Amino acid sequence: MAAGWIEQVTGSLDDKKRWRQYKARKEHLPKNYRTAIEGIERYFMFAGSIVKGDVLVQMLEDLADLIEQAAADHTPIRVVVGDDPVEFADTFVRNYADGQWIDRERKRLTDAIDQASAES
Repeated sequence: MAAGWIEQVTGSLDDKKRWRQYKARKEHLPKNYRTAIEGIERYFMFAGSIVKGDVLVQMLEDLADLIEQAAADHTPIRVVVGDDPVEFADTFVRNYADGQWIDRERKRLTDAIDQASAES
C-alpha cells in the first residue's frame, strides 16, 4: 500500500531501478562509446520530449543495447549514427512517439474538435 502511494508521488520505483541499471551499463562502455551515448542521451532529453518515464527508460535501454553491440563488434560510432548524428537521434526517438508530450496535445486537439462537431 505504501509503495503505491510513494510511486504516485515519486514515479515508478521499477523505472528508477531500470534507470540506475542503464547508467551502470553506460559506465562500462569504452570511453568513446560512452561519450557518444552521453551526447545522444543529452539530445534526447532536450529534443525528444518524452514525458512517460517507462518510455524514456525503454528508449535509453534500446540505445544502450545498440551502442553495447557496436562496442562489442568494434563498430565505429560513425558507422552506427551515420554522417548526421541529429538525423540518427531524431529517427531513433520517432520510434518512441507514444511517450512524447505532443501526443497528449494532439489528443486534446482532436477531442476538442470532436466535441465542437458534436455540439453543432
